Amino acid sequence: MNVYLDNNATTLVDPHVFAAMEPYFVQKYGNPNSLHHFASETHPGIKQSMQKIYAGIHAKDEDSVIVTSCATESNNWVLKSIYFQYILTGEKNHIIISEVEHPSVISTAKWIESMGCKVTYLPINHEGLIEAHSVRDAITDKTALVSVMWANNETGAIFPVEEIGAICKEHNVLFHTDAVQAIGKTPVDVQAFNVDYLTFSAHKFHGPKGVGALYIKKGKELIPLLHGGAQMAGYRSGTLNVPGIVGMGTAMEQAIDSLEFEMSKVREMRDAFEDELLKIPDTFVVTPREKRTPNTILISFRGIEGESMLWDLNREGIGASTGSACASEDLEANSVMEAIGAAEDLAHTAIRFSLSRYTTQEELNHTLAVVKRAVARLREISSSFAYAPDGHVCGLSEAH
Repeated sequence: MNVYLDNNATTLVDPHVFAAMEPYFVQKYGNPNSLHHFASETHPGIKQSMQKIYAGIHAKDEDSVIVTSCATESNNWVLKSIYFQYILTGEKNHIIISEVEHPSVISTAKWIESMGCKVTYLPINHEGLIEAHSVRDAITDKTALVSVMWANNETGAIFPVEEIGAICKEHNVLFHTDAVQAIGKTPVDVQAFNVDYLTFSAHKFHGPKGVGALYIKKGKELIPLLHGGAQMAGYRSGTLNVPGIVGMGTAMEQAIDSLEFEMSKVREMRDAFEDELLKIPDTFVVTPREKRTPNTILISFRGIEGESMLWDLNREGIGASTGSACASEDLEANSVMEAIGAAEDLAHTAIRFSLSRYTTQEELNHTLAVVKRAVARLREISSSFAYAPDGHVCGLSEAH
């Protein structure tokens, strides 16, 4: 049996999404900026899809939603534009991010830091969560931007973006949130949460790869990313990815329609699966489940290298991960495990299971059986498990 439990890395394209996209490859293929009827045939699909995207995140008509290639592009754009607009000019000299942001934010922040900007990396607590007061404590009169993700890609931890947004508004500081892991898993409302910039990728919620978006609140304009033909209100010139836009709009609509199912049925399946995993001795889960997205488990099996567990799972047709797909070639300790202060013998043991609305109970039953066999086999040959200390482990909780 093939079982895909790596939905925080990417998702299958919803059949409705694929069906909506298909005509724009072979039938309605005109360049939207041309003047003939081949071009005009694409306009209704683009307009309707953008309306769905606006509605999905509660953007206002006067706000801008710019289609990009992915959230990595969008995240880079926000941070680098802030650098050129506020840091390079000398108006500000400081930004704030969390220490567990996606690599596209952390790497960009480090580049900005190398150019002379001060960067504060907010720590997470023992539950893998940012505490909103740490943002308030870090803000100065020279802070240009706070960038904190909505939900963590590895643990599923939902950060207090509403409180952070309110703090930023109070201090007149711009607020950006990477919402890649939030769309379709928890309600996202840019108005209620005082968000100035929000980024996401369609392939994280059953849309196509290679298309994402950047929300820009009215009055919080950024420097254009690409100059040229004035597409996307002049922010990002270039011929529009019409199939991608249509796919992303349909995926957004499907994600919002499926949100209740995700927050109830998927959560129920996740919790039951997690309960069974935690019956395995010396097994620990990061972040209390009520503070996580409903589909995600980051779990550690003491004495077992994460890569070794993945090998056993993959041989049985099961796809999971040791954390962020963007860092999958890096075999260093899991960054979240290190950030919460996990002991050295646990920092390399994290496995992430991430479900979707297409995950079945049969698939989870199969996975559980494989995991149990793999744990028994790998602990049998482990050089560290027999000597692992008993009792509490720093930063991890055995509680459900």
